[in-house]
Amino acid sequence: MTTPQPAPIENAPIFDADQHMYETPDALTRHLPDKYRRDVQFVQVGRHTRIAILGKITEFIPNPTFDRVAAPGAHEKFYAGTNTEGKTLRELTGEPMESIPAFREPGPRLESLDAQGVAESLVYPTLANLVEHSAAEEPELVVAIIHALNRWMLDTWGYTYENRLFMTPVITLALVEEAQRELDYVLSHGAKAVLIKPAPVKGLHGWRSPALPEFDPFWRDVQAANIPVILHASQPPLDDYVNRWEPPRTNNFMNMSAFRWLVLGHREISDMIAALICHGTLTRFPRLRIASVENGASWIRTLIEDLEGVHAKMPQAFEEDPVAVLRRNCWVSPFWEGSVAEVVDWMGWDKVLFGSDYPHPEGLPEPKDYYKYAEGMDEKRARDFMGDNARRLLGLPVRNPAGDMAPVPS
Repeated sequence: MTTPQPAPIENAPIFDADQHMYETPDALTRHLPDKYRRDVQFVQVGRHTRIAILGKITEFIPNPTFDRVAAPGAHEKFYAGTNTEGKTLRELTGEPMESIPAFREPGPRLESLDAQGVAESLVYPTLANLVEHSAAEEPELVVAIIHALNRWMLDTWGYTYENRLFMTPVITLALVEEAQRELDYVLSHGAKAVLIKPAPVKGLHGWRSPALPEFDPFWRDVQAANIPVILHASQPPLDDYVNRWEPPRTNNFMNMSAFRWLVLGHREISDMIAALICHGTLTRFPRLRIASVENGASWIRTLIEDLEGVHAKMPQAFEEDPVAVLRRNCWVSPFWEGSVAEVVDWMGWDKVLFGSDYPHPEGLPEPKDYYKYAEGMDEKRARDFMGDNARRLLGLPVRNPAGDMAPVPS
């Protein structure tokens, strides 16, 4: 039997739904009010620079200055499952490279996109990964840091650049009214998408699911604004749980243990989307568009089976079929080393996004390298996956030359 080959991509205008910026060291502090300055500091630990938030050093991001970084795609063998030599992520990283302008600024990034053959991209911050986790005990501090980061992002990248780069300012739901104000702020400055951590939030009254009715004023504003919400992987909220099983010294991203990798998995995104469904947010606001990015896709099948099982046992707890809600409201960007075909079977072709994770080491050095891992697709499906589905998510015109606005059904 002949193995299907990937469709040619020369004419498929790529929309990369997962690219990143590397922030400058003042990203969290340039616009931080003076009263919080002591709460966010860069400190030296031996030869290494770390961030200390509320006096506690976080090591999740090995070098938060990003002056030297792992080369894009350095960890490809690890994630592709071809690490036959058993090297650690640090060993696979090799010699770090100096950060280049394309990692730090929108103009050079556009030049990089042109060289890569990418038409448009969503661009996420990197330091945002650790803010809410590290400062959770002080919700007002979380709000202040996030706003400072969003102002830095606006200064440095803007929120929309040349209608090709779409940056994702961050919203924290720790304080609902503040979340509404931050949403107004980023919308007024041209944001086309917002980024939310897939995790419970700690407000003034303790930990909560952000999908409970008390958060409805925010979600109502999001639906009215018709702006998509991206749930991007971040420092895992289960970190404290894992620390009860083994020493916390294994929590550095480069040195995570096998147990930590296994337990953390993708529990946070599964639980976040389950909360949005089971706590009713996606039913109360059925036009919300939620995208999971860099959380893989292995969790989807289990979530569907769990939703089906709970719905069968207690249908009175749901106003709608929960699996239908998942497929109506959610988009997924699978890991490049995963199976696109499986995600299509679970979610439908119109809900699957391409993402390279450039320039992170766990991503691909060139977005087009995805085709080494992708299943055979006809040209229409390739166009949907590689670009048009992301354009639909953002409400942008599709670029299928046939002008077909409808996605190919699975």
